[in-house]
Amino acid sequence: MMKFAGYTLIASFTPTHSIILKHPRRFRFGLNLANSRNISADALKHRSNTKTLMVAGRYFPPLFSVAPMMEWTDHHYRTLARLISKHAWLYTEMLAAETIVYQEHDLDRFLAFSPEQHPIVLQIGGSNLENLAKATELANAYSYDEINFNCGCPSPRVAGHGCFGVRLMLDPKFVGEAMSVIAAKTNAPVSVKCRIGVDDHDSYNELCDFIYKVSSLSPTRHFIIHSRKALLNGISPADNRRVPPLKYEYFYGLLRDFPDLKFTINGGINSIDEVNAALLEGAHGVMVGRAAYNNPWQTLAYVDSAVYGVPSSGVTRRQVLKEYEVYGEAVLGIYGKKPTVRDVAKPLLGLFHSEPGNGLWKRRADAAFMHCTTMKSFFEETLDAIPDSVLDAPLAEAPSRSENPFANIRDVLPPPYKEREQEVLYA
Repeated sequence: MMKFAGYTLIASFTPTHSIILKHPRRFRFGLNLANSRNISADALKHRSNTKTLMVAGRYFPPLFSVAPMMEWTDHHYRTLARLISKHAWLYTEMLAAETIVYQEHDLDRFLAFSPEQHPIVLQIGGSNLENLAKATELANAYSYDEINFNCGCPSPRVAGHGCFGVRLMLDPKFVGEAMSVIAAKTNAPVSVKCRIGVDDHDSYNELCDFIYKVSSLSPTRHFIIHSRKALLNGISPADNRRVPPLKYEYFYGLLRDFPDLKFTINGGINSIDEVNAALLEGAHGVMVGRAAYNNPWQTLAYVDSAVYGVPSSGVTRRQVLKEYEVYGEAVLGIYGKKPTVRDVAKPLLGLFHSEPGNGLWKRRADAAFMHCTTMKSFFEETLDAIPDSVLDAPLAEAPSRSENPFANIRDVLPPPYKEREQEVLYA
């Protein structure tokens, strides 16, 4: 049985003081909890299963998580994400074990996070067992809810240096050893994030060999599967997210062939409808990446009610921005000249995706980044671009998508995996 972390459920981020803007109408307060949306029919179908997995004082299981994205899922973004969704699982950017070890005397800069960000997963990468052990041990003081090992990043900066990231899928015996070392140094659950294959090593049987060897050689019981293979030669990380075809049938084959393990699906999932469709088809969890960053309101704002089946908070974007302003003012310049207003405001740029005024808002933001030194002044110069009707609108019903990428997936599953002989552990 998969172990879930046991921390107290988070409370909402509460401003420590009030900031009055030049145009006070831009920020009107008072959470309207009456504006709860109805729980979707999809949520009702798996809501009971969710509740059985949650006990007093523990988080909901990771039915929905935000993917680790280098230079994106930093502390600022995670703060915004938590203001919008109280129950989504958040991942850090990948941190190299060497970075953690070499920065032992400045760890807060890399590992610290506010308590509101629970449940949160630390993703580490590396190929040196000693450093992986030491990095995990150093991270214990920060009480992450899970430690995840990166075996999926195709970036040349990762896969091409020190032979870690997705290249490690070619050495499952080492990954098993690494996961054993990591698990021995923490009381938190451990997991692996990987692709379905690498270059020509892309058969379903090879993927199963990887999963079987790693789970047999270590305590790993949770795998996050990006349902594309990685191409390491002559293709960019961006192209690796769209050129190799999605093979969801591989993921659902793993559910069939490894019933004692937990699997989270990742790759190409862009809406709450698709999240629920994957869960209803049997996925233990769904991980969403760029969609949760580029359009956080239309993804994260629906997670609590439509995925976890709890009443919506009724929070508006105006209220989110007000609380985020308080956070931003508190962290500006805490590391000398960093972070800047640009750094703190970066995650906000997708908040009004496809809404009236979005283009003007982004242009004003670009101009404001050149001279604004406070979040207060940044909002004063930019938010008039967004109509009050958008800032104050309660969350609408989640838009419905007609296509279900998982429809009939059971009809195209690969043949069952059978090669579980003991010798594969030592191949």
